[in-house]
This record gives sequence, structure tokens and C-alpha cells, in this order.
Amino acid sequence: MRWKVWKPAPDPAVRGDKASPRITRLKWGDMKVDGLPAGTDFKLFPGGGRGWDWAETGTHHRPGIQPADVVELIDHGCTTIILTRGMELVLQTCPETLELLTARGIEVHVLETMAAAALYNRLAAAGVAVGGLFHSTC
Repeated sequence: MRWKVWKPAPDPAVRGDKASPRITRLKWGDMKVDGLPAGTDFKLFPGGGRGWDWAETGTHHRPGIQPADVVELIDHGCTTIILTRGMELVLQTCPETLELLTARGIEVHVLETMAAAALYNRLAAAGVAVGGLFHSTC
């Protein structure tokens, strides 16, 4: 008798190659990332990414990106993390978030979203274990 081994369907948020996915389109309120459905805000990391739901951690434009927002990126092995400020530089970053990343020895960049995406794609293409939080509106 031959047994079939049940394997769960792969998580669409995680790719097997562990490369950071490339951002292929970015305009106000609209992003497209390789292997993911189009969306507005994203968490990207080596091996994949997903939509970034601010409600998960209580993130708002002020005080901004919370330490809890970056934990998933750290857990996916990011050595460099890019935090975006939005297209009009409205999104802030809590000082505690930067302290956490610095304490973990993670290189961090805080940039306007278009500049952040360009740097992210360059680093990903170079094989850096880069991740980021991308906000495509204000």
C-alpha cells in the first residue's frame, strides 16, 4: 500500500528562495511586489512579504512605526531594514523602534517612500537580506 503524505499549501507570503521580493510598481496608493497581490502598504522581508495592516500594532502616522511593526522583519532575518515615511513624509517612526533595531545591530534607513523603494530594490538585487515597511500614501 502506498501512503500519500499530506503537505500544507505553501504560505503565499513566504517564498522558498529567501530572496527579498522586488517592488515592481509604486505610485500613490498602489504597490505591486513580485509574488504578492497589489496593495497599498507592505511588509517585505527575505523570502516574501505581505500587506502591512497598521491595526495589528496600533500604528498611526503619529507617533509612527512601532517596535512591534519591525519584529516580523527581524524574525525573517533582515540585516538591513528600510522604514518609509510615506509619499508626503507624514508617517513618523517611534524612537523606540530605532533603538530596537540599533540594539540588534540592524542597519536602518528612514526615507520617503519612492527613495526607500529604489534603495530596497538595489539592496535586494545585490543579495542583501533587506526588509522594509512601505507606506504608499501620505
